[in-house]
Amino acid sequence: MKTFSEYQDKSPREIEPDLLYLDRRRFLKLSCISVCGLMLPNRANGIHIPDVPFPDDEKKFIIEARYYEKLEYKKIKCKLCPRECVIDERERGYCGVRENREGVYYSLVYARPCALHADPIEKKPLFHFNPGSMAFSIATAGCNVNCKFCQNWDISQVRPEEVRSVYATPQRTVQLAEKSNCQSIAYTYSEPTIFYEYMYDTAAIAQKAGIKNVVVTAGYISPEPLIELCKVSDAIKVDLKAFSESYYKNVVNGELKPVLTSLELMLKAGIWTEIVYLVVPTLNDSEQEIKELSRWINTNLGKNVPIHFTRFHPQYLLKNLPPTPINTLENAKAIADAEGLNYVYIGNVPGHDAENTRCPQCNEILLERTGFFVKKINIRSNKCMFCQTPIAGIWNQ
Repeated sequence: MKTFSEYQDKSPREIEPDLLYLDRRRFLKLSCISVCGLMLPNRANGIHIPDVPFPDDEKKFIIEARYYEKLEYKKIKCKLCPRECVIDERERGYCGVRENREGVYYSLVYARPCALHADPIEKKPLFHFNPGSMAFSIATAGCNVNCKFCQNWDISQVRPEEVRSVYATPQRTVQLAEKSNCQSIAYTYSEPTIFYEYMYDTAAIAQKAGIKNVVVTAGYISPEPLIELCKVSDAIKVDLKAFSESYYKNVVNGELKPVLTSLELMLKAGIWTEIVYLVVPTLNDSEQEIKELSRWINTNLGKNVPIHFTRFHPQYLLKNLPPTPINTLENAKAIADAEGLNYVYIGNVPGHDAENTRCPQCNEILLERTGFFVKKINIRSNKCMFCQTPIAGIWNQ
């Protein structure tokens, strides 16, 4: 039987004779290599990594998964996220990257990033965490939700065989971050929960090397793995999709309550947390929903947790709606301000004044931003330079 590398550069016609000797699973796998692999963008080209070869043996990508329960008849129950998929032998979970093989659950994306890129930390966005620094961003294929507006659907909604990847062990990933002069590693782009083992092991090594760890997530993860992840994390940005279960069911294919639980657990663990709320016209932009959301944050997380009201642009499966009007975002900010939240931002509107961080006491600009770039920082020793009010966040000043 030929290896992956022997097939990946061949045309379907060259592969065809070998398919006579393949089972159904192998046939489908190679079909994806020859067709889908050529169509999808090579996200791994985000950063030049000539010394990270693709392995001939795909077993290098496969390790036993954490957080699952063995059931009768070689079935397993995944305990990583609230879905708790019950999976028959030789089948995969909802995320498409974890497979039951003879009653043992495996991750298929260990050390298998399809995206590697150095980004400003503001792109995550994290506005109160080491501003102006760079984050080495990584992702694998797969996700445990299916947002109809996903901007990275070409990697989040595919299986690992359907997208080009490279081989980068946790040790190698940390080395690449160091070579890129990045102060942190960000687990992002798709949903890092589904590449938990790779993320956790990389974060543990990075922590020892003095590199920070940032998780960009939908927060749809079970409590036990989240608590463990917090031990090796420095900041978590949560995409809170809406403040209604109906939206999560119909637009996200997930649940709201577990995400709220995750946010509360992050606070209890002492992790710096910021929230992004993508404002989608007619679906989650009502004044009542924004008000209830803001009150919940203030009551359960505190007034110092930043929230970013971000502009929606039509894409993926939600192209029938217009971009979010800027006045809708400004109205959402005004509501959150009125509910007592100290750090409320407007995102995806470059040049807007609400990109800046202002002191909640004297209202002076503390961090002046344009898009993802910081132009001025007026914070010293974690305090406003003008009135000495303590400013919540993790600052490198």
